[in-house]
Amino acid sequence: MVEVLVTGGAGFIGSNFVRHALTAHEDWHVTTLDKLTYAGRRENLHDVIDHPRHTFVHGDICDAPLAGPLVERANVVVHFAAETHVDRSILAAGDFIRTDVEGTFVLLEAARRATGLKRFVQISTDEVYGSVPVGASTERDELKPRNPYSASKAGADRLAYSYFATYDVPVIITRASNNYGPYQFPEKVLPLFVTNLVDNIQVPLYGDGLNVRDWLHVSDHCRAVDFLIDAATNGEVYNIGGGNEARNIDLTHTILALMEKPLSLIRPVADRPGHDRRYALDTTKLRTLGWAPQVPFENGLKDSVNWYRENEWWWRPVKERDPAFKAYYEAQYGKR
Repeated sequence: MVEVLVTGGAGFIGSNFVRHALTAHEDWHVTTLDKLTYAGRRENLHDVIDHPRHTFVHGDICDAPLAGPLVERANVVVHFAAETHVDRSILAAGDFIRTDVEGTFVLLEAARRATGLKRFVQISTDEVYGSVPVGASTERDELKPRNPYSASKAGADRLAYSYFATYDVPVIITRASNNYGPYQFPEKVLPLFVTNLVDNIQVPLYGDGLNVRDWLHVSDHCRAVDFLIDAATNGEVYNIGGGNEARNIDLTHTILALMEKPLSLIRPVADRPGHDRRYALDTTKLRTLGWAPQVPFENGLKDSVNWYRENEWWWRPVKERDPAFKAYYEAQYGKR
């Protein structure tokens, strides 16, 4: 049995990866390590939490006595655990530095001691490249993070590489574009907009809405990470993108159209500080190895919108009964 540790496995991408791993690999035992902060929820794993090849551990990656032995027992570590929301990093950066950088350090230190570890996948982000006015970022491009979140991920990204270069830890780094799909916490644009629109609440659109993002379905991201566990070369970086660039205003109009809602439900708000204008990834390196996305953006977006519309049990407790979410929403958008 292959022992796979997934950190942050109760979060959005992590929970989708746990589900994918258990389905795709009958010889994998998956251990999820998650702190269960606001975006890490047991509900994200409701259908696999008691799977016979799955073990859930409630804990913090910064807790070396807890996290260290889990890494040392693993054959594969897939490190999703991170604070991830740019807006929250602008309001309070400290948690991002602690989890994204210090937590990664704890895991890498344990990986140095591990004797059976074959792969340590550091999950990074396209945001480490900074804004890309033209063209697309390659894995060789300079990192220019422009907000505390992307800076914390860049720090973890390069720290992971240093453990390969210095200690020969079998690290690879992946940098993915904007993910979308089921189980994404409703602070992010797609679930926030859909869940607002279900209740005919206006959706907050930053600035002129012309910021551009590349969209990658979470299932394609999971397949790419799974593919790279075997196909990658230690010490290398791999961009993972969907090839679906869209302006925020156009994405908003598409969501409104899918939900048959009027344009009057768009609420322009002041742009956030340091809002990168455009991200774009060159994925030639990964595609040359044989991976390509499988979910057409139009289909994936429609399916994702329908998932949030059909699963109010999942998001209503957060938006209606969680005082922390209400406080965050008011702090973020109330005075814009």
